[in-house]
Amino acid sequence: MRELIIGKNEAEQRLDRFLKKYFSQAPQSFIYKMLRKKNIKLNGKKANPDTMITEGDIIQLYLADETIEKFKGKDEIINSPLIPNIIYEDDNTILINKPVGILSHSANKDYGNNIVDSMIHYLHVKGEYNPRIEKTFTPSICNRLDRNTSGIIIGAKNYEALRMINEGIKKEEIHRYYKTIVKGVVNKEIILEGYLVKDEELNKVKVLKDNIEGSKKIITRIVPIANSKEYSLLEIQLITGRTHQIRAHLSSIGHPVIGDVKYGDRKTNRYFREKYGLESQFLHSYKVVFHGLDESLNYLNNRQFIGKSDKKFNKIEKELFQMKQE
Repeated sequence: MRELIIGKNEAEQRLDRFLKKYFSQAPQSFIYKMLRKKNIKLNGKKANPDTMITEGDIIQLYLADETIEKFKGKDEIINSPLIPNIIYEDDNTILINKPVGILSHSANKDYGNNIVDSMIHYLHVKGEYNPRIEKTFTPSICNRLDRNTSGIIIGAKNYEALRMINEGIKKEEIHRYYKTIVKGVVNKEIILEGYLVKDEELNKVKVLKDNIEGSKKIITRIVPIANSKEYSLLEIQLITGRTHQIRAHLSSIGHPVIGDVKYGDRKTNRYFREKYGLESQFLHSYKVVFHGLDESLNYLNNRQFIGKSDKKFNKIEKELFQMKQE
């Protein structure tokens, strides 16, 4: 018999959800069968799958060690070659400045070379995360950026931080700001609203004025920072956060992001590629401002964090708008 003591990172979830993560290689039928047969108990008693577990609860596994190890899966840390560019870090959170060309999450060809794997590897080396001690929780990121969008990614070191930050983003209390350069002149603040439909096969979205079945509401706030004769430097605030929202929304009003091969202008993209070597969209998530956090994360409220853009972006911005760089 093996006992599992529930800690903070496993508490406040259904028993079956915990068991599905703990026995990641087991079919669901096995978990429910073991609960019915009392081979898995909670605090020494038979438990229902939907029972909520709390910190300090004890799960008894009346199973052979071979069965447990078979269905538990391996505790593996990926040795990531990527060193995270850390903007801010505390006991609960970590803010990382993602460069262009790096995925937020893993993919087969980028195994280890992504923000999540690099963050987990970094925390493991620091001694802040050990998969052999943690039963189901793995440090995770709370927002994603496209491969060719750079900027701030928020990471959570524990379950409570992950839950609270995800909730803050969902409630629009954590504000995320982007910098972008678009074709054409935008000289006033605009709040764009529309509906987004995604084509899964093409991995492309379309912005509509009217709500149709399967569409999602999008709201984008645009504030001009500087203008030249042909281009505008904008600050974008995501009110909603949908796939390709900024790029598609700006393109839909005739102000495509420079360098954007999916929604942009070919002639404009060619100019910036030839003059500056810009091979991707000029879009950088440069600022995060926290609001609405309580309990253990309230110390972050009203704090803002800045992630600097890379040298290429800085050069383009400076030359187009004659701006001084910090």
